[in-house]
Amino acid sequence: MVGITKLRVILPTIAMLSCALAYTQTKNSCLDCHSALPDPLGVPQEKFAQDVHSQKGLTCASCHGGDPTSDDPDKAMSRKAGWKGKITRSGIPQLCGSCHSDAAYMRQFNPALRTDQLSQYKTSVHGKLLGSGDSKVAVCTDCHSVHDMRAPSDPRSTVNPVNVAGTCAHCHADASYMSSYKIPTNQFAEYNKGVHHEALVGRGDLSAPTCTTCHGNHGATPPGVASVANVCSTCHAFQAQLFDSSPHKPAFAAAGLPACVTCHSNHGIVHPMDDFIGTGDKSVCMQCHSQGDPGYNAAAQMKRQLLELATATSNAGQILGQAERSGMEVGQAQLDLTQANDALVKSRVTIHSFNVARVAADVKPGMEIAAKDYHAGQKALAERNYRRIGLGVSLVAIALALIGLRLYIRQIES
Repeated sequence: MVGITKLRVILPTIAMLSCALAYTQTKNSCLDCHSALPDPLGVPQEKFAQDVHSQKGLTCASCHGGDPTSDDPDKAMSRKAGWKGKITRSGIPQLCGSCHSDAAYMRQFNPALRTDQLSQYKTSVHGKLLGSGDSKVAVCTDCHSVHDMRAPSDPRSTVNPVNVAGTCAHCHADASYMSSYKIPTNQFAEYNKGVHHEALVGRGDLSAPTCTTCHGNHGATPPGVASVANVCSTCHAFQAQLFDSSPHKPAFAAAGLPACVTCHSNHGIVHPMDDFIGTGDKSVCMQCHSQGDPGYNAAAQMKRQLLELATATSNAGQILGQAERSGMEVGQAQLDLTQANDALVKSRVTIHSFNVARVAADVKPGMEIAAKDYHAGQKALAERNYRRIGLGVSLVAIALALIGLRLYIRQIES
C-alpha cells in the first residue's frame, strides 16, 4: 500500500519532468539562427529562456508565425506556415491582445490576470495617438520589453514598481523625443527628489506611488484638474475629507486650481514641513494670501500652534532622555509622550481643514501631555540631584568615620 502511494506521488513528477525535457528538446530553428545574429536581430538563448512567455511554453512562432521545426528558411518563414515576420508598431497592441484579451485562453496560465489591457490601452493617451497614426507613442513592448519579458513581481522586470518610473522616463525624460508633444520632460528628475520615490526606492515600500499609480498603466492618461484630489485621496483619504469641508475647496474650484498639487506640487512632492504654512520664504500660503487678509492670519495662527506643540514635545523628550541616561525610571512618561507626538501628527493633518479652532482642539491635549511629561522629567532630575547630594554626604561621613577610626587605633597602639 505504501509502495502504491509513493508511485502516485512519483509518477506525476516523472511526467512533468518528461514534459519539461521534451519541451527543452523541441526544435526551434528561429532561435538557433537568431541567437547567432547581432542586434537588433539577435536574440540570445539565455535571454529568451528568461522570458515569461518562453517559460509558459510559447515559442517564436506564437507571435511571428512560421514553422520553427524546419531548418529550411523558405519553409520556416513560409506564408503558408503563418509567417508574419516583423510586427509593425501599430500592430503590436492588437497582437498582444489576441491572447491577453482572451479570458478563456489566459485562464489556463493565470486565472487572476486581467484581460482588459487592450481595451484600456485604446482609451489611453498612447492608444488614442497610435490610433490617429502616431507610431512614436508607447506600445506594449516599449514598457514590457520584447524577448525577455518578466512578471511584474520580478525585481528585474521593467514594470516592477521600483523600475516603472525609469521605464516611463525612457520616453518622457527625452526632451528631443518628446519635443513634438509640447509637455514637460522633467517629471522623472522631479519624482526622484520626491518623498514617494524615497519611500519606494529608498525604503523599499512597494505600496508607495509611482507613475502608474496616479496615471494608470494600460489606460495611462494625465488626471484632469478636477480629478487630482480623487487620485491623491486613494491613499490620503483623511486629508481629502478635511479638504472637502474646508473653505479652500470652493475657492480652488472657482479659480480653476487643482487641489493637492497647488500646495504640494505633483511629481516633485517633498516631505511636508511646518514652514510650508504661515509666513516665511517656504510658505505656500503666500502664493495666494497677503499680509492682513483672513487666510494669512489663520495660517499664521495654525503655524504658531504647531510650532508650540513641536517645541513642547521636543523639550519633553530631551529632558526625559537626560533623566533616563542618568539612570532614572521615566518609562511611563516616555510612553505618554508618544501620545503628544501623535497629537502633533494629527494636528499637521488637520491643517487641511484650514480651521484654526479645529487645529487648536487637536493641539491642546498634546500640549497638556507634553507639559506633564516635561514636569516628570524635571522631577526625575531633581530626585537624581537629591540622590547625588545624599550619596556625597554619605561618602563624606564614611570617610570621616574611617579617619576617626584610624586615629583611634593609633591612639590605642601608642
